[in-house]
Amino acid sequence: MTEIAIWIAHILVAVCGLTRYGWRHVFLSLMPCGSFASMSSDPLTGAVRPNRLARTVARLQPLPSGLRTWAVSLLLGRAVPLVGTAGLRFEQITSGRVVVRVANRRKVQNHIGGVHAAGMALLAETATGFCVGMNVPDDKLPLIKSMKVDFVRRAVGGLTAAACLQPEQIALMRSQDKGEVTVPVVITDESGQQPVQAEMVWAWVPKQKQVSAHPNGRL
Repeated sequence: MTEIAIWIAHILVAVCGLTRYGWRHVFLSLMPCGSFASMSSDPLTGAVRPNRLARTVARLQPLPSGLRTWAVSLLLGRAVPLVGTAGLRFEQITSGRVVVRVANRRKVQNHIGGVHAAGMALLAETATGFCVGMNVPDDKLPLIKSMKVDFVRRAVGGLTAAACLQPEQIALMRSQDKGEVTVPVVITDESGQQPVQAEMVWAWVPKQKQVSAHPNGRL
């Protein structure tokens, strides 16, 4: 119980710091000293060092399942304000797979009482985006390049998006200065059906370079 209480206090301190210092301060505060280098290969073993986001998530793994899900969802929801506003819940987040859920609550509903189409697109974008974010080196910037969303049937209740990356896609992100990948994502509702089919293309570029804005907000 004492260990859990310490974790809760640590998380609350971090969340309070979000308002004053921003989400980057929170991510750094959750990591031990000496862990701030970007993703790179260990010169002795050749092993790939996880990036800041992956290390932050790893620091929360010792928490009990329910508390861990709450903590990760809260922190990442503050990192991306729209994700927090919509109340998205991170059920799983690893380097190869991210599962995000949205409940059918009034703040995300459309005029017929279901999850709004924009909310479904946000769900797919979030799952795929954090899947990429868990793998790109800290000196790279992940950007959504294109999204295609087909609404094939009326959704029942809340929805869950599961995104995944293949090992070769992860290797490409970690070895190339810039590039793009299509991130597969499966979206299911409470009936087990797939009311939405989505295709998300994510790119990554070096952070130090100025990214020119596309008239439509794309690369």
